Amino acid sequence: METKNIIIVGVGGQGTLLTSRILGGITTAAGYDVKLSEVHGMSQRGGSVVTYVRYGASVAEPIVEEGQADVLIAFERLEALRYAHFLKKDGVIIINDQRIDPITVVTGMAEYPEKIIENLSAKYKVIAVDAMEEAKKLGNPKVFNTVIIGIAARHMDFEYDKWVEVIRNTVPAKTVEMNLKAFETGYHLK
Repeated sequence: METKNIIIVGVGGQGTLLTSRILGGITTAAGYDVKLSEVHGMSQRGGSVVTYVRYGASVAEPIVEEGQADVLIAFERLEALRYAHFLKKDGVIIINDQRIDPITVVTGMAEYPEKIIENLSAKYKVIAVDAMEEAKKLGNPKVFNTVIIGIAARHMDFEYDKWVEVIRNTVPAKTVEMNLKAFETGYHLK
């Protein structure tokens, strides 16, 4: 099997690391060699965070090169724009349609770009959803990342029941049922 490359981008505190652990868990459960890496970012809220998940028969390194990502999962629109150049020509971007202003925008040093999703859609296959709104409907905005995982799962070759098992074994015990509801919600969107 050819190595598959996934990049997860977001803002500190959005759950990119938990998401990468779930993706690592599902690929490991399927018997693949898996490499995970948080390349850079800030664990504190507000900083840009990037994690890579690579899996296949044999994976030598965890870093995804520009133009090589099969999937870009973006928890925020601007982060999708910042990292879109990592996608392959036939890659897919899954975007949480949410705006979080970086400090440069907050302080007036920069402007937040307009029509990010529309501009990315002109060049790439884009799946955009307001996962935060879906999570709020479930009663817990913190599980929006698991809604996104549900959407991503529909575009990957792993059985639904395996996803459920990995989520159950990865998220904190007290959040299992809420995360499973969020996953199911995302899985059945679009």
